Amino acid sequence: MPSDTRSSATPSSLIPSSFRDLPPVVWTIFAGTIVNRLGYLVTPFLVFFLASRGVTGADTSYVLGALGAGNLLGPAVGGVLADRLGRRPTMLIGLVGASAAQGALFLAPGVWTMAAAALLISAAGSAVSPAAFALLADAVDSERRRRAYALFGWGVNIGAAVAGVLGGFLAAHGYWLLFAVDAGSMLAYALVVAVRLPEAKRTTTARQPEEKKDGLGYGVVLRDRLALLLFPLLGVQLFVYSLTEVALPLAVHDSGLSPAVYGAMAAVNAILVVALQPLSTAWLARFPQLVVQGAGGTLIAVGVALTGLADGIVGYTVSVVVWSLGEVVVAGIAAGVVANLAPAHARGRYQGAFSWTWGVARFAALTLGVAVYTTVGPTVLWWTALVAGTVTAVATAALTSRVDARTSHELTA
Repeated sequence: MPSDTRSSATPSSLIPSSFRDLPPVVWTIFAGTIVNRLGYLVTPFLVFFLASRGVTGADTSYVLGALGAGNLLGPAVGGVLADRLGRRPTMLIGLVGASAAQGALFLAPGVWTMAAAALLISAAGSAVSPAAFALLADAVDSERRRRAYALFGWGVNIGAAVAGVLGGFLAAHGYWLLFAVDAGSMLAYALVVAVRLPEAKRTTTARQPEEKKDGLGYGVVLRDRLALLLFPLLGVQLFVYSLTEVALPLAVHDSGLSPAVYGAMAAVNAILVVALQPLSTAWLARFPQLVVQGAGGTLIAVGVALTGLADGIVGYTVSVVVWSLGEVVVAGIAAGVVANLAPAHARGRYQGAFSWTWGVARFAALTLGVAVYTTVGPTVLWWTALVAGTVTAVATAALTSRVDARTSHELTA
């Protein structure tokens, strides 16, 4: 049964009301996530690091491509391991592996060894999320899962906001500092996992026949028609959101503005999310969650499309504010819905499939999105984002009754 124990170490007056009844395991993952995200410094500066090592042009694309490919491999493996080996061992393997790969990338003597290390960094690092998400689902009941995942996302944004400032300072004093902080933060999170996180209880005897029937692969997800409807819809919305870190900097550059403007836009996003997410999570909990997801997805699509109308700092700020509000609205919903759809013995694989969907969306944004922007034209990309994001948001909201019926049936059972 989920634990209802509250952490006595955190003064309740300092905790946003949205999150006060969450158990200690959720807060431990939240704290560890902030520490871990403080060390996501290498990737934003990877192109600059590669150039300092004489890697430019087409050779750079090999390393970046390997980094993207790892995000497709890691979630699939992490989901299976989370259900087979356990949540905590999978997180430890991913964190320690990614930390070691950071050192390997820094010391790599050539392009192909750099690509191999980049593949391992992203594969090992992205294997952690399915296990962490499954552990969150194990720790709380279905009513509190959205808030648990929203808290997780809040931790990601807090860490990313600090890392954005820290990364620029460290890079100016030597790229080795970026690698050292990345590797150290991952090892620190691994220590938190090893010392503070309990392993989820194994599936009860009553569920063992079902677990045996479904096996340990992704057949249990592929046979779930509702999940197969939901994942592609979420994937398109994630693709549209991923354009904010791919096409937005291209648009800022093409407007003749400095990189500092893009940094300021990232700061606007971080400030809005960190400040508003706890408030919105509590207020929006009263509404059907997929309807809220659809509304937030529409805001993101509109905000991304507004990038095409911007020609200065004010225009870009308006677009960032709109899609940031959408990000605040949808926080935690998708992962919570996926957790509620998953059988208890397959939560790791369902979260692995969801994380893989995210990886595909981001990879598509890095490749297809950039290709459309540079070859067909920015206007086509912005209109595609608006139409695709809005249509899939409405379609996601339309699944509300089916998801509610499925969830109610599982709770009754």
